[in-house]
Formats: sequence, C-alpha cells, structure tokens
Amino acid sequence: MSIFRSIYAFYEKYVDGFTLALVLTVALAVALPAHGQGYRIFSTLSNLVVASLFFMHGLKLSPQNLWAGLTNWRLHLVVVTATFVLFPLLGLGLKPVLLWLSSPNLYLGLLFLCFLPSTVQSSIAFTSMAGGNVAAAVCSASASSLLGVFITPIWVWLALGASSKGSFGQAILDLSLQLVLPFALGQLARLKLAQWVERRRKMIGFTDRLSVLFIVYVSFSRGTTTGLWGTLSVPMFLSLIVACALILAIALITTAKAGKALGFDQPDQITILFCGSKKSLIAGVPMANIIFAPELASSIILPLMIFHQAQLLTCAYLARRIALKRQKAAPPPSPAESSS
Repeated sequence: MSIFRSIYAFYEKYVDGFTLALVLTVALAVALPAHGQGYRIFSTLSNLVVASLFFMHGLKLSPQNLWAGLTNWRLHLVVVTATFVLFPLLGLGLKPVLLWLSSPNLYLGLLFLCFLPSTVQSSIAFTSMAGGNVAAAVCSASASSLLGVFITPIWVWLALGASSKGSFGQAILDLSLQLVLPFALGQLARLKLAQWVERRRKMIGFTDRLSVLFIVYVSFSRGTTTGLWGTLSVPMFLSLIVACALILAIALITTAKAGKALGFDQPDQITILFCGSKKSLIAGVPMANIIFAPELASSIILPLMIFHQAQLLTCAYLARRIALKRQKAAPPPSPAESSS
C-alpha cells in the first residue's frame, strides 16, 4: 500500500490534470480514431477550433502587460534570444544526436518545438513561485507568444521548407487567417469585454485546453490511420524522452548561467530561467496542424507533448528549490518586526 501512496503522492505533486487528459485523448485516438468522412468533418472543425483558440488568446492578453515591463529591455532581449535563437541552434546543432535518439519524422518534431514561443501561464506561475520578477515575466512571456506567430513559421520555412505543407507564402497566409486575424479580433473585442474576460479567466483557460485536446485527437487519429504507432517502438519512445530531456537541460543550464554572467539581480535571473527555457504546447499544437501535412502532424506533436511534461516536472522542482533556498537565505526579522 505504501508504494501506491507514494505513486499517488508523486502524481498529485507533479502531474497536472491536463497532462492526464492529453494521454487519455491520445489513447482515444488510438482506440477510436476518426477516419473517412468523420475525419474530414473533424479536420474542418479543428480549423474553427484553432481560430477560436487564438481569438481567446487575443481576449486574454492585456496590452498593458506588454508595455508595463518594456523598460527592462535587456531582460526581454535575453529571453527572446533564448527562445528564438538558442533553442533553434540547439535543434540544428544537435541534429546527429537527436536523429540517433529518434527518427527523421520525430526529429522534425524536436526541431519544430525548438522554433516555438515560450509558454505564458506556466512561465509566470513558476517565476512567481520562485520569487522572480513577475511583471517582467508577464511581459516577456506575452511578447514571446505574440512574436512566435511570425518567427516560428520563418524558422520552419528556413529549416524545414521541404517538409512543411505548401509554400512559405501559403503557410503565412494560413497562419494569418487562422491565428493572426482571430488574435487581432480578440484584441479588438477586449476593448469592450476586458472586465468580462478578467472575471472568467478560469473558464477561458479551460476552453483553451479543451481546444488543444480536440486538435490533438484529430492529429493523432490521422497518425493512427497512417501507421504512426507501428513505427514507434518502446525503445524509440524512451530515447525520445532522453532527447527532450537533453534539450531542456542545456536550455536550463544556459539561461541560468546567462542571467548571472550578464549581471542581472536574482529576481531577474529567475525570470530569465523560467521564461527562456519553455516551449508552448498551447501555441505549438495548432501551429503544427496548420504548417505540416496531416500525416506528419502527429509525429511533430508527440515530441512537444513529451517536452511539455518534462518542463513542467523539472521547473516545478526548480521553482520549489529556489523558493526554499531564498527563504533560508533571507535575513531573520528584526525584534521590532517580530513583536509587531
């Protein structure tokens, strides 16, 4: 019984409900994939779901949050460089190792995740938990999410042009219609609905995650019907986890050392660590669905799903450890403060 209690305690502490929902969604796509006319209907619906997802992003993102932290431009430059330069260089530079640990299609997924923007919610949450500069985290993560709509397809076209769906111009057009336009409409709607959005952030967050689950189901249904699982052995799956862990470890070490080497104070170092080492599943899944051919999309998304869980587990541990270390290092309260 103690073993089961230990497993449950680990799950409760480190595994979020969304991760479990992702696993169950993939299992459903394997057991009962959409195919034929059903897949065509679901595929059309997924385009509408992607548009609604980015409309909600536009509703949620406050322009004030973007402008509030812009004075700390050095920090934001480091985060953007880590997200859109360091990660892509890792993906390209480690190609022999990553190919050895995966397969050609899965390597495309590893490379694609390196091109994605940072997360918003978890970057801010971990920065706050560790005692970092939360205002700067909000600005950096939000700016990264917005820049990714443009920078990610440019990287994909430069590095994976032959593997992406259609021409670069077609990819930009599709992204503009399904991501940029809905996002802009969401920003316009925010002018009237800002207070409504703030009162319903949890509901909108739930809608975001539900949208991603639907897109994952459609993508992995296609993967199931095209034989993805027949090519993915247990050893390859385990080596894919190692590949994701390798990328994450190098990113975490580099961002941690960069913050110190560039002379940032500790709160800013924490922000650089947690905002510069993340990749967004919420943005990556719909982008993969738009940029890549349907038969490739599931192979592209799988490494991102593994990386998503790896970054949550690792950063949750690091945030708790940093918070505890800062708490121990803090000077004890003075007698006057204690008496009050």
